Amino acid sequence: MCDMKLPQADKTPSRRRPIRKIGILLVPDFALMSYASAVEPFRAANRLSGRDLYQWRHISTDGEPVRASNGVQIVPENAVGDIVDFDLLIVCAGGNPAEFAHSPTLAWLRQVARSGTRIAGVSGGPLIVARAELLEGYRCTIHWEHVPIFIEEFPRHDLRRSLFEIDRDRLSCSGGTAALDMMHALIEEDHGHELASDVAEWFLHTHVRSGDGPQRMPVRERLAVGDPKLVRVLETMDDNLENPVSRQKLAELASISVRQLERLFKAHLSRSIADHYMELRLRRARVLLVQSTLSVLEVAVASGFISASHFSRAYKTRFGRSPRADRRPILAPKPEALSHRRHS
Repeated sequence: MCDMKLPQADKTPSRRRPIRKIGILLVPDFALMSYASAVEPFRAANRLSGRDLYQWRHISTDGEPVRASNGVQIVPENAVGDIVDFDLLIVCAGGNPAEFAHSPTLAWLRQVARSGTRIAGVSGGPLIVARAELLEGYRCTIHWEHVPIFIEEFPRHDLRRSLFEIDRDRLSCSGGTAALDMMHALIEEDHGHELASDVAEWFLHTHVRSGDGPQRMPVRERLAVGDPKLVRVLETMDDNLENPVSRQKLAELASISVRQLERLFKAHLSRSIADHYMELRLRRARVLLVQSTLSVLEVAVASGFISASHFSRAYKTRFGRSPRADRRPILAPKPEALSHRRHS
């Protein structure tokens, strides 16, 4: 078992250390927040140290500009397939990474990894790194929205529900502002605590979180629920969507009667136990329909439904469309686009 702690920071003065070269592979529809949180700390480290400690280049599948989920485009300096020399390659994805199945990119990632480059995934990026067969045997994490499809596709991987994971030459981050925390850890590893703290303060990031912190707000805060018995029940429901727990068992967990538990749900959430559980299961089903290739029946079972017809009726009532209408094909950039890539 590997050590959970980061390697000790090199005591060599920063001015003597080689510049860290970083590649950023941008997947179409990437999350701009995740990208900025991953890149800006390196820029700040250069600015605050007065030296070029880090350099970075952007890569796209075809050398053409890549559009973020909010419409902003970034022009890359490299394309997939280029011969590159990076210390760290970050795969930044968002939106629906399950749609990305571009075999030349996956093969290129394997090639880059074989050269000794550390590979990182941010937000939905870990799913793509896993598809490149680069996460087996490593701790990893991914944005909570992509957890169901990751588990369905890679059930034996050591997936954690953490903010970020650094395991030898593989790094993964759940995305959003968690990338600030992971880059703080990397800068501290490279150049010490003082510079890393200066970078955090520059971004008003006054509370740097450890990698094993939770991704989501606790149920108590997320649903504005203060009753400890109700909180315990809600947490149990969140953790048991494929095999829903009966009302009687939930009431026993809270050490109250079913009638009392129903009253708590009505008072705090303005809905019944059954209605809340149905909402949770249908939300999970929608994620699986959009992000996976599971059949509608398989999605129904994974969301706690015994009958496909019952699932379809409930889904249409909740979302106004059938489950099949929300299926999306797995897409991939056209391979021939690589012949038009730019070289630098």
